[in-house]
Amino acid sequence: MHNAPALVVTQLKLQMTDSVADRMMIHPCADAEAVAQYAANAVAESAAAAISARGVFHWVLAGGTTPKRCYELLRDADIDWPNVHIWFGDERCLPVGDAERNDLMADEALLNHVPIPPVQINRIVAELGPEIAAERYSALLADAPAMDMVLLGMGEDGHTASLFPGNPALDDQRLAIPVYNAPKAPPERVSMGYAVLNAARRCLIMAVGKGKAEAISRIRHGEYLPVARVENSEWLIDREAGG
Repeated sequence: MHNAPALVVTQLKLQMTDSVADRMMIHPCADAEAVAQYAANAVAESAAAAISARGVFHWVLAGGTTPKRCYELLRDADIDWPNVHIWFGDERCLPVGDAERNDLMADEALLNHVPIPPVQINRIVAELGPEIAAERYSALLADAPAMDMVLLGMGEDGHTASLFPGNPALDDQRLAIPVYNAPKAPPERVSMGYAVLNAARRCLIMAVGKGKAEAISRIRHGEYLPVARVENSEWLIDREAGG
């Protein structure tokens, strides 16, 4: 990152009652801006390491509101953008260009501002419906290497990507999963599956604000919410979400 201060953050294991504690690490951050800055620095560092080692950086973007600031910060990052490949953790089944699409947010916050070849931006064709879109994304993912970096957010109910508590999609083993009857609009979505998320070299989960505190507390007490199924993840939690 250009002029980005180094972040030295104490790493603390989450106190949980089951094996989730063995594969999650928390980076406490002061506020939402510090979470965004930490994530942006981590992406830049991971990109440099991956491109140095393998010539390419495969990065999964999160949707929602929390990651937007991270993407804005990365516009000025010293990243070899032509060697970056973009993937999406989930997408909403809405028309192309709809204001609620995750890829539109990513375009406006970052992708329109950096020189990534369009062919390397792997969009979910969710406008074709959950089944077709999931099938096509699964085919793309089957030919892809392990992701170098995954960014995820967390909903107040403990969902991540479009994997919601109690939804049958949680048990789907495909690389990309059709999601129906989501409790948040729109009800039809497509989500990257746990098989891909858990194979990533690095995964950051961003949780910001008081609204996330209850879910984090439930996870600390051993509740296996959807976001807790993501293995070997690092959590970026601000003071309000940490409770």
